[in-house]
Amino acid sequence: MESAKLLKAIIETAIDGIITIDNRGKIESLNPAAQKLFGYTLAEVIGKNISMLMPEPDRSGHDGYIERYQHTREKRIIGKGREVEGLRKDGSTFPFRLAVSEVKYEDRLIYTGFIHDLSKEKEAEQRLREYAAELEELVEERTKSLKKTVNALSEAKEEVSISLLKEKELNQMKSRFVSMASHEFRTPLSSVQLSSVLIEKYAEPFDNEHIKKHVGKIKSAVGNLTTILNDFLSLERLEAGKVEPAFTPFDLVKLSEEVTEEMQMIAKEDQNIIYQHTGVESIVKMDQNLLRNCMINLISNAIKYSGAHTFIEFNTEITGDSCIVTINDNGIGIPESDQKNLFQPFFRAHNTGNIPGTGLGLNIVLRYAKLMDGELHFESKLNKGAIFTLTFKNS
Repeated sequence: MESAKLLKAIIETAIDGIITIDNRGKIESLNPAAQKLFGYTLAEVIGKNISMLMPEPDRSGHDGYIERYQHTREKRIIGKGREVEGLRKDGSTFPFRLAVSEVKYEDRLIYTGFIHDLSKEKEAEQRLREYAAELEELVEERTKSLKKTVNALSEAKEEVSISLLKEKELNQMKSRFVSMASHEFRTPLSSVQLSSVLIEKYAEPFDNEHIKKHVGKIKSAVGNLTTILNDFLSLERLEAGKVEPAFTPFDLVKLSEEVTEEMQMIAKEDQNIIYQHTGVESIVKMDQNLLRNCMINLISNAIKYSGAHTFIEFNTEITGDSCIVTINDNGIGIPESDQKNLFQPFFRAHNTGNIPGTGLGLNIVLRYAKLMDGELHFESKLNKGAIFTLTFKNS
């Protein structure tokens, strides 16, 4: 008796639905969980065919299932489980997992169905399918977008390759032109320079100031053109990677004195270049030609951008571990707004006016200094001159 009560309590409180039918398919019991699932009360279903709880096609075929089993004893559901659909009182359907067992009780067969509602699981599966579909669609869209990006990058790469090829060809043409122009212009310029010297020489007995004045202009113009050609040729060689420093020992003081004497000849009226060396040593190991070019370029700038009746300080110093070259002028100075671009090729400060120049000199000096593992720095204020300092390791 106690066992029966316990069994009934278990059935009544079971989470899953439990239904029993006889051998003809008539409903004998329906626990509360099953009543809730199908929406029927016990009184509404007792004695009625279990097929009322099934949608088509199972509803029409259910009696045949029982009859076939009773004749063949071939188990298709009994002792097994499968997913089926149930039909609620309101006409809606829901999925559940059905397990059927066969019980012999008091000389008759009773079939018990255990019903586990799969609605939530199916809803979760549906959400997963929808999410997977959305994800797949998103991946497809992203893939298309990536393909477009890859195609665009491929096209851009091709365009860049073509542009680089054209730029390379243009650079080669530019290099050939600069080289050709430099060499082609040098001969006539040399002839003009020589002719101006001869005119000046032959005109001396006549003491004609007009001839001297115009000869001076010719020599100055030829000098400017020669400087421009030298700058372009130097830049072309630097761009082509043809400049390789040759480090050899030489006398820094001797070189500096030669440069001072040479540059004094082209200085303005009463413009003096004052050279001074600090240190007991005078021998350094660098590329003499590159250093000479740097000195000439910086002193030439000091001459150009300083007025007559001024002086230019040219100093060299050799310490234990460094060689320092300084050029200090009292010229027009460099505007603060222009200083950040001073070493850019072809850049000229806004206050240079009609003073001739290419804007290449300082860029060339900086690159020559770097080739010799050196540095170039400057200090300047507007109308207060400029100080340029070359610093090299003393090896």
